[in-house]
Amino acid sequence: MTRKQWLGMALAALGTAAPVSLAAKPELGTATFAGGCFWCMQPPFEQLKGVTQVLAGYAGGKGSDVTYDNYAEKGYTESVQVTFDPKIVSYRHLVEVFWRQINPTDPEGQFVDRGPQYRAAIYYRDERQKKIAEASRAALNASGRYDKPIVIKILPFDSFYPAEDYHQDYYKKSPFSYHAYRSGAGRDSYLDSVWGKDRDVIPPDPPMPAPAAAAEKEVYAVPGKAELRKRLDPLSYEVTQEDGTETPFDNAYWNNHRDGIYVDVVSGEPLFSSKDKYDSGTGWPSFTRPLEPGNIVTRNDSSLGMDRTEVRSRHANSHLGHLFDDGPPPTGERFCMNSAALRFIPKEDLEKDGYGRYRKLFE
Repeated sequence: MTRKQWLGMALAALGTAAPVSLAAKPELGTATFAGGCFWCMQPPFEQLKGVTQVLAGYAGGKGSDVTYDNYAEKGYTESVQVTFDPKIVSYRHLVEVFWRQINPTDPEGQFVDRGPQYRAAIYYRDERQKKIAEASRAALNASGRYDKPIVIKILPFDSFYPAEDYHQDYYKKSPFSYHAYRSGAGRDSYLDSVWGKDRDVIPPDPPMPAPAAAAEKEVYAVPGKAELRKRLDPLSYEVTQEDGTETPFDNAYWNNHRDGIYVDVVSGEPLFSSKDKYDSGTGWPSFTRPLEPGNIVTRNDSSLGMDRTEVRSRHANSHLGHLFDDGPPPTGERFCMNSAALRFIPKEDLEKDGYGRYRKLFE
């Protein structure tokens, strides 16, 4: 019996639930996965520590006013949107959980539910999510776990529409109907046959590079907003405190070719080196990597109708710019920064200004 048939039997017994919320704190991440029936995809993510919300809904199609009655004809897939705290659970961990819920060799649907509306997919929100998902898919393909190739697509996220209230946490609202459907769908028997005892075992994330010892020991003073308004020029305040953007080709450092380092204009924490600076042609100072990775924080930025990776300083929480994946070797990354968020210290002034430990970079 398909999921729609089970739904017809159980729907009348369900009450009206409170509307779901799409709001998420800026420091939280968002991931979107399609894995067939969204009833079955909510529970495994909701059980994870660090996950704050899992919504059933529709992704990957075209058009608005999406409902359960029309999502298939609009090209949408049943999906879940996972809101998570990246300080507790990583996006890579979520991807690993996703693989353990689906048949990744099936391009026509999932288990008993057939058709493009049940196809599985990963919808990435920025280039880092894309790279993580692609690397995970490649590793799974090479693992020998399946005798067929992995066919799951990794697609750019476009839009997500929450499903109707009666679909949210269906496994809690109508447990008998849910478990009867899930058992008949063949999902669990398949996953147990493929994964066995590894089904609930997620490999740990690779260790993150430790911050440089010198940066770890530093304590950076961060003035209050009132003091910053006095200390910073209006543009620097707008950029660092209000997430502003300066004009390209008309800023202090886009064409600066001197040797030295760039520090946060608010706190002074070291951020970038001229050794990693290059001409990106964008009109903003661009770097292939940070001088002190421990002083850099990245997070999702969906403002201005785009999905980007924002870069902020760890200690001052200054908005610095954005990170892109179109940079040159060896990293392939472009840290596109605002000059107004930086202070340049030439190599001859490093000792005088308290950054003498970086003098060896230019010897």
